[in-house]
Amino acid sequence: MIKIGDIELPDFPLLLAPMEDVSDPPFRALCKEQGADVVYTEFVSSEGLIRNAAKSVMKLDIYEKERPVGIQIFGANLDSMLQTIDIVEKSNPDIIDINFGCPVKKVVSKGAGAGILKDVCLMETLTAEMVKRTNIPITVKTRLGWDHDSIKIVEVAERLQDVGCKAIAIHGRTRAQMYKGEADWKPIAEVKNNPRMHIPVFGNGDVDTPEKAMLMRDSYGLDGAMIGRASIGNPWFFKQVKHFFKTGEHLGPISLEERVDAARRHLQMSIDWKGEKLGVFETRRHYTNYFKGIPNFKEYRMKMVTSDDAIDVFNAFDEVLENFSDFQFA
Repeated sequence: MIKIGDIELPDFPLLLAPMEDVSDPPFRALCKEQGADVVYTEFVSSEGLIRNAAKSVMKLDIYEKERPVGIQIFGANLDSMLQTIDIVEKSNPDIIDINFGCPVKKVVSKGAGAGILKDVCLMETLTAEMVKRTNIPITVKTRLGWDHDSIKIVEVAERLQDVGCKAIAIHGRTRAQMYKGEADWKPIAEVKNNPRMHIPVFGNGDVDTPEKAMLMRDSYGLDGAMIGRASIGNPWFFKQVKHFFKTGEHLGPISLEERVDAARRHLQMSIDWKGEKLGVFETRRHYTNYFKGIPNFKEYRMKMVTSDDAIDVFNAFDEVLENFSDFQFA
């Protein structure tokens, strides 16, 4: 059994990664239904929260059916991060996660996200003070280092653990790599194999097949896998991995009916949560994967990703169900 603080999880839990404009309540609900053991919110700006920015505050919406759920925050200013803890506590998450890994320029340029990898002492101080501020378990998501020449993840993980971090998820790339090249899980395994480490160590990066999840578990010995891009438009990935672990065989294809139903529910939940305009816009990135493999699909995909009216997208779903009813997914 894996534990984050007092939260008990199954052996080798599967975690939905925090992804901007992806891991919102509708998508988290779908992933939870399909076997995600822990889900995380999109990352929330500490500066946005303390200024009561609407978009940041909205990201604190969590629901009982999601639990255990973590709210992820980012920032580089200690006072702002501590004020954020006080705000986030009111949403009663099970976990508060600190983002020390986002590589995008607008975050890094403010010294936040992966920018903090240049200052391990600041990482340690922020984590220590946030742990002192709350009884909610504090966890960290980070990268191997700023660049290849500055990888100190074994030391970093040990120092974060020693100041009270309850779990660490490590993306197997440096900030310099962004999302290019292959993720390197060997340094993550070195963290796990450090005899001083006793908190869960989760791997992240390139877990896009059940076989890779099994490799991360059995060959690298990690405590769980955090799933990101492989889940976009494919909330069934969690179920597929668990089925493979249990049987050694791949789960059968997800039917067209299941895919249309998921896409329809996803869109409706998004509209209910954030309104039609944003709901329609922010679900577009999922449709290519929902219907991946269908031949001559461009016409329908264009309707789904260009229309601003929900009714047009729902009608496109109906057309897909009617016109491709005989198609069998591999």
